[in-house]
Amino acid sequence: MKTFKSIFEQYNWDEIQSRIYKTTSKEVERTLAKTKRNLDDFLILISPIAQNYLEQMAQQCHEITKKRFGKTIQMYAPLYLSNECQNICTYCGFSLDNKIKRKTLSDAEIKLEVEALKETGFDHVLLVTGEANYTVNINYFLNAINLIKENFSIISVEVQPLSTEDYERLHEVGVYSVLVYQETYHQDVYKKYHTKGKKSNFDYRLETPDRIGSAGIHKIGLGVLLGLEDWRTDSFFNALHLDYLQKKYWQTKYSVSFPRLRPAEGIIEPNFIMDDKDLTQLICAYRLWNEDLEISISTRENEKFRNNIIPIGVTSMSAGSKTNPGGYVVDPQSLEQFEISDERSAEEISKIIKNKGYEPVWKDWSKSYF
Repeated sequence: MKTFKSIFEQYNWDEIQSRIYKTTSKEVERTLAKTKRNLDDFLILISPIAQNYLEQMAQQCHEITKKRFGKTIQMYAPLYLSNECQNICTYCGFSLDNKIKRKTLSDAEIKLEVEALKETGFDHVLLVTGEANYTVNINYFLNAINLIKENFSIISVEVQPLSTEDYERLHEVGVYSVLVYQETYHQDVYKKYHTKGKKSNFDYRLETPDRIGSAGIHKIGLGVLLGLEDWRTDSFFNALHLDYLQKKYWQTKYSVSFPRLRPAEGIIEPNFIMDDKDLTQLICAYRLWNEDLEISISTRENEKFRNNIIPIGVTSMSAGSKTNPGGYVVDPQSLEQFEISDERSAEEISKIIKNKGYEPVWKDWSKSYF
């Protein structure tokens, strides 16, 4: 089966980077005048010179998002099940070489965490674990999903890359979406960030969305870890990946997330700083390029940024998040994967969204229609 790898190999990092940074004002103006845009237009919209047109980009984004998604924001919460991990990754608090207490939630503990989330109104949960194949594996995931699936309309997962057969099993028990991040598409330096474990296999991770798509999962979420390498070039390759997937698995929905490198136990400092203006430009570029793409903003981002980005192009937000296993009630002091920036409660975020003239959506579809 042809996979994204064959497309990826046709592109060169340095050549793409050069094209991005050589973009002219006239190219940006021509792109903004279009009603439909392609991947070359996306490249132009993430260029440094395009930032001079940010206000115009934001205005167009607002109108496009309102037309396509209405004035709604889907609410979700992450539920961290385990911080066990067999990988050594230089940017992650769960990295195997960090001498920290490891924890994997039991059935009883999962139920307690679910109760806490339900009390705050969430109906969309994102299950997250480290990558420890011997303990948090497909059998653990299936058991956890069966425990909680009657409590949530939407269950998403962000776990280690799996086989097509395992994704099919997740689909069968009700998983709606799978998130997987390449972290960086810069293959030449990928190994220096992922020094040990299965995650160090660049190609296996690169082809993971193909396996998800083949399994019939309803939505695939992509993204890069912003701060490892040049965000503009990495984001082009992420868009290239999305473009390929949308054409091949056209019945599948897609989302993009924007994890900026945040403080965590034992991590490196970002190699490339991405400020709020940069991230706003990137969100606008995605929306102007792809009207159907769902755009998610997590509590990694600060309060001011999250407040202001609501009317521009976002379709989903997390709130009241804990990034440690048992963080809601079971074990609040266990190690976080990274520090969150926006610590406001789900109720507070809901009020902010309403004050912006938008509607926070806790449940927008029923299993009976699926």
